[in-house]
Amino acid sequence: MRMITTLKGLMLAAGVLICGIVAGQEEHRIQLINQYESAVGQFQLHGPAGIRDFTTDQDGFVTIPIDTAVEYTVTAAAHDTLKFRYSELGEGRKVKMVKPFSWKDLLNPMFYISYGGLWLLLIIVFAETGLFVGFFLPGDSLLFVAGIYSTNLSHEFLKTFGLGELRSEWVDLLLLVGLISFVGIIGNTVGFWFGRKIGPTMFKWKDNLLFKQRYLVEAHDFYEKHGGGAIVFARFLPIVRTFAPIIAGIVGMDKKKFAFYNIVGCVAWVFSMLFAGHFLQKWVKTQFGFDLRDHLEVIVIVIVLVTTAPVIWKLVTGRDRDKSTA
Repeated sequence: MRMITTLKGLMLAAGVLICGIVAGQEEHRIQLINQYESAVGQFQLHGPAGIRDFTTDQDGFVTIPIDTAVEYTVTAAAHDTLKFRYSELGEGRKVKMVKPFSWKDLLNPMFYISYGGLWLLLIIVFAETGLFVGFFLPGDSLLFVAGIYSTNLSHEFLKTFGLGELRSEWVDLLLLVGLISFVGIIGNTVGFWFGRKIGPTMFKWKDNLLFKQRYLVEAHDFYEKHGGGAIVFARFLPIVRTFAPIIAGIVGMDKKKFAFYNIVGCVAWVFSMLFAGHFLQKWVKTQFGFDLRDHLEVIVIVIVLVTTAPVIWKLVTGRDRDKSTA
């Protein structure tokens, strides 16, 4: 009998202790994401009530019972440990964890957006279209991902001018189209100007292992016949878009003709890539509940394969044709 009384006392004490721990806790909705704006998924919350497991939805949102004044620790696979207080989260209630760097992050365009933002994006677009060294940069995939994160990027620019409160899907997209197109047009113009400067000299070069005069003549004839279309089409091909304006300048393409097709090609390229990324993400998420942001590496590989396939095919068939005529 005494043992039963003692057991009841212990249970009552435990109940009082648990009530004391839970007191002050209410359910609150937070967003748990990493620096790439992707949902963390499964995580563990360490607090006064012990360790509890939770899972966020596809956008990173989760409702958890917490004391707003208590500091909690969050752990998740492939992420650094993080401590936070709900009362200090601010508007949006975002808890942003950090995913340690791995080399495959270089295939993720969001890596460049996260660490460089809109300004790095503009520099990359300029370098890819205006500098020899830019041919390896991820232009298509970067613009596609920029469309997915158009709100983040445009607000970064708007905040600079005190317009951070302006919220509009179309303003975000059209602002990015304008800024990126402007930089791309300037980049192509620089490449064209550089080509015109070195062009006359190149026509005096002697043939060697890497250079043949007939290549310049063929390039000149090609631009005379397909010049405008070549400038527009080149925008959608990696590597080719880097050298197309330079070659156009070398072979002496008409300035006005180049300027017109440069603008048309650049706006078409930027518009199609940004809008494809933005609206495809919305459609896929609505129809299938599938978030493209969680699979950006795969998207990059697919875009690279699709955009480089015509170039590879042309090189292979061109070589076969040369062999057959030899």
